[in-house]
Amino acid sequence: MDYNQINVGGLQFEWNLDKGQFIYEGEDAVLFWISSAMKTFFDTIEEISGEEASNLVFEATGFRQGLVVGDYFSNMKEVGVEEAAALITNTYASAGWGKTIIQDLNFETQTLTVLLKDSWEHKLNRTQGKTTGGNYLPAHYAGIFTGMLGTNIWYEVDCYQLEGNEYTKVKYFPSNVTVSENIHLLARKKESQQIIQLEALVEDKTRELKALVKELSSPIIPVLDEVVVVPLLGTYDEERSEELVFKTLTNLPSYKASFLVLDLTGLNKNISGHTVSLIEKIGSAAALIGTDTILVGISAELSMVISESDINLSKFDCFQTLQHGIHYALGASGRRII
Repeated sequence: MDYNQINVGGLQFEWNLDKGQFIYEGEDAVLFWISSAMKTFFDTIEEISGEEASNLVFEATGFRQGLVVGDYFSNMKEVGVEEAAALITNTYASAGWGKTIIQDLNFETQTLTVLLKDSWEHKLNRTQGKTTGGNYLPAHYAGIFTGMLGTNIWYEVDCYQLEGNEYTKVKYFPSNVTVSENIHLLARKKESQQIIQLEALVEDKTRELKALVKELSSPIIPVLDEVVVVPLLGTYDEERSEELVFKTLTNLPSYKASFLVLDLTGLNKNISGHTVSLIEKIGSAAALIGTDTILVGISAELSMVISESDINLSKFDCFQTLQHGIHYALGASGRRII
């Protein structure tokens, strides 16, 4: 059996090459190169998850792994918190986690300060070309002391070594902040962002659809010389009505139209007095520029609304079908279809 072991600073390291096993303090462990393998691992997480989500992943993972360590030492009744803190710093140093100094540990206020120097996270962030340090280790120690002090501890990074300081300085204190809450906040933020993006997309598509409706809903059709037909389709609110009047009156002169045939066949069955007013408005405005208006396709429903309204459409010639209206316009201009 190819088996080796060594004790460094009171900590046991063992290798079983036959099994491909590395054992650190009696537990299976794994070694990674920081500047290559670890960098690729973290870069890939950030690439897939995005910077904001990956930062939360590292923070939540660091905190929860710290809880495991904290709970382990809190169950060692013969070891106090101060002694456990010293053991942890030595253990982590031997594992290549960098130098850790714990200061101002106050049991009454449950506060402390941690100084981190040349940690694997600092080396990793430097290799990644980052300008701000990561939050895995700060959150990790928050998890450790949450487990050991028996209360929820959170952190605030005072400064990072990556910014040119000698240490990364982290302050710890009791807090209601939890990784679960942060995960939920990010989820809600992402959901809100998706809703905003969806609303913006819907708004864009609505504008496109409205533009298309304006273009198609009331087309001006030149059927013969001096005769144009405008079919009224669906329901007309104030915005559609104004668009129809403007479009019709703007284009009539370009067609040199003597007759405007308003085809009312396609109007919605739920006709209101507003629709009757619209018809009267178009006809009266067309008369001002020398165009006579002919109404065709008046339904029974529309005739009832007209009769009950105060608007008089009798000044316009009315016919049952579009064909009749066009024949009338031709006859009035001294022409006929052969």
